[in-house]
Amino acid sequence: MFMNLAHRGASEYAPENTLAAFYKGLEQGANGIETDLKQSKDGVIILFHDNELDRTTDGHGLPSSYTWKELQELDAGSWFSPAYAGERLVSFEQFLHYFGRKKALFALELKDPNIELPVLELIRKYDVQHQSTITSFRYENLQAARAVDPSIRLGHLIRKIDEEAIARLKEIGAVQICPCADGLDQEDVRLAKAHGFEVRAWGAFTPELMNYALQCGVDGMTINFPDRLTAAIRSASANY
Repeated sequence: MFMNLAHRGASEYAPENTLAAFYKGLEQGANGIETDLKQSKDGVIILFHDNELDRTTDGHGLPSSYTWKELQELDAGSWFSPAYAGERLVSFEQFLHYFGRKKALFALELKDPNIELPVLELIRKYDVQHQSTITSFRYENLQAARAVDPSIRLGHLIRKIDEEAIARLKEIGAVQICPCADGLDQEDVRLAKAHGFEVRAWGAFTPELMNYALQCGVDGMTINFPDRLTAAIRSASANY
């Protein structure tokens, strides 16, 4: 099954990492959701990408400087469109409450150090191990996640596939290698697959990059516009 993962939800059409964006992504044909995990001052795992709150909320500074109660008071939608005024930040537990029972894949990117244990505890609590892949640019996060859970799916976010990256992922029993779309080529994708890895691209921010990643033979990608990827996949299937 090709992984059409709504990147922070359908983030071209709704404010990223909000319930509105996640629901929109599934409505547009995505079979999974990609999101980012950070931690509040009082230890609540939240869905948020940036280092600071300023770009996508009416708050300022680090999310880790605020309690979850304080973060819930922020407007996370007006920056995107007045139509989404009042959209709120989402905790990981809220996300799992709403989406954990759906037939959807989850690509869960660890953005902070030392959050592996609470993240994995929630994954087990909601019994979504089979549909979740823990990812990170930080290899140390993946090592720590593997130390906590010997069977959870792991994927490494990297710029480009090479032999060194493949060897490092084998060391921790990862299943997925996640290169940037603009650093792909068909030979690298074949190499990763020959070593048994799924190849899931990130950074396909334009239709041209999306189509290029498809041509390279990836197994999936995160995408801001899942509807266009859905259409492209259907078109390709119709031509076979």
